[in-house]
Amino acid sequence: MGIRGRLVGVLALLGLAGSALGGGAYVLSRHQAPVRLQATLSLAEALEGGETTGFARAQVPRAFSFPADHGPHPEYRTEWWYYTGNLDTAGGRHFGFQLTFFRRALASRPVARGSEWGATQVYVAHFAVTDVAGGRFYAGDRVSRGAMGLAGAALAPFRVWLEEWSAEGRGRAAVPMRLVAVDADVAIDLTLESAKPPVSHGDRGLSQKGAAPGNASYYYSLSRMPTSGTIRIGAETWEVRGLSWMDREWSTSALDRDQVGWDWFALQLSDGREVMVYQLRRRDGSVDPVSRGTLVRADGSTRSLAPEVLQIDVLGHWASPRDGTRYPSRWRFRVPSEQLDLEIAPYLADQELDVAVRYWEGAVRVRAIGSGAAVAGSGYVELTGYAGPPLSN
Repeated sequence: MGIRGRLVGVLALLGLAGSALGGGAYVLSRHQAPVRLQATLSLAEALEGGETTGFARAQVPRAFSFPADHGPHPEYRTEWWYYTGNLDTAGGRHFGFQLTFFRRALASRPVARGSEWGATQVYVAHFAVTDVAGGRFYAGDRVSRGAMGLAGAALAPFRVWLEEWSAEGRGRAAVPMRLVAVDADVAIDLTLESAKPPVSHGDRGLSQKGAAPGNASYYYSLSRMPTSGTIRIGAETWEVRGLSWMDREWSTSALDRDQVGWDWFALQLSDGREVMVYQLRRRDGSVDPVSRGTLVRADGSTRSLAPEVLQIDVLGHWASPRDGTRYPSRWRFRVPSEQLDLEIAPYLADQELDVAVRYWEGAVRVRAIGSGAAVAGSGYVELTGYAGPPLSN
């Protein structure tokens, strides 16, 4: 979804870190400096902050060009590369993973600096692994300036990285992509192909997030990426296969003042279809009418999903053991005109990231519960704006 937990992490962190980095203070990455940045802003405050003058804005539909649009768009303030997936061993052991990179510009024009440490770009990354059989969820984050090779993004060849965490393309098309991340005793090394062409969301790639002009992003996905590689936890390494999802967005926008968060669904179904839906939540609990979704058919053709064709009902909740924050935790998801009537449930209840900003994002299983084709599948759900500041920092 356009603004999501990946943007939350960027904006809440950089609302605090921006002036220090822009001014040349030696705040590097969490693995290179004694200072750990803490988010003390609310979600709405973080997303409303920051200077936008001089940055490009998403205002009209865009004809995407590949592989060029896999690379960075520094004329926009914020950008992210977002990967999730559900993977299995040959014996049926199930894992989920998330690897996300955010770029945030601190100024719309390069600033001359006398130090090689000076930077006008900051990068944040989130990494998580869900081990269903082990009943464990692992999550970590990093932040670094775009200087001294610590972090960055490039097109030729395609690569985005933060220290040793990286996503990089192979060949001129930038696909397949290789994802590598290591955090303490957890690591992934995965290769992602693409079984379908990129999918444009919204109005030909223009994904509106609020009523104000320019409060939008450019948004596309690779919605079905056959994946293989390894996952390591501690001393054990597993060969895994499955499906991943890549989201790409860039923008110079923010939440509207009456929006407090969002619920985002990305589902990969056994009949070859995929569904992406984001619901922006208002302060009064209602769903903002700019919320949207996309149905991707097996042949790669798409259908835009407006709120009036969707029915999403919360069937259960989960309370965080950290502070009691209550998240939705099971849903009935219906698109009657597409004969979709699904139950969505987490593989593990506790997939809450207690990082720079706390949010829930995790692997989910899908099964048909109504009439129609008996489809199944897996996916990812992200829930933001429910929790307060991080507790473990």
